[in-house]
Amino acid sequence: MSHRLADLAADDREAVIACLPVLRELRPHLGSEPQVVAQLARQAAGGYRLLAAVGVDDRVLALAGWRFMENTVYGRFLYVDDLITTASARGNGLGADLIRALAERGHAAGCARLVLDSGVGNAAAHRFYFRQRLTIGALHFGRALNQIFGD
Repeated sequence: MSHRLADLAADDREAVIACLPVLRELRPHLGSEPQVVAQLARQAAGGYRLLAAVGVDDRVLALAGWRFMENTVYGRFLYVDDLITTASARGNGLGADLIRALAERGHAAGCARLVLDSGVGNAAAHRFYFRQRLTIGALHFGRALNQIFGD
């Protein structure tokens, strides 16, 4: 499948709108278009970026939302918030191209690791991650705060 990788600004309304159909396949809970545009602009202020696989018709076929981070576990690392290939374009190597491009960016920026979280029930994604030679390095735990405080 012919495509190119393109950096898109997460705080650019038109770029976010172009990515929204693909992003909704991964995150169907996202709010209205204006809410998502505002949310990604807030995330961009914290370093969130978009890398898209774009087809010959300029339609976004796959997408990675990512950022550089640093913590005491990994040191400096590249964190992938979102990684999705639209259902109609899966199996064409787009996700692998995104992972490879992100790994190159992380390496060039002095990152020790590329890290992402994946829902425990997403077996198809896990098979893809294993094919990309990613390994399970930790379990991610969390709790909704409204369960504690009742809001």
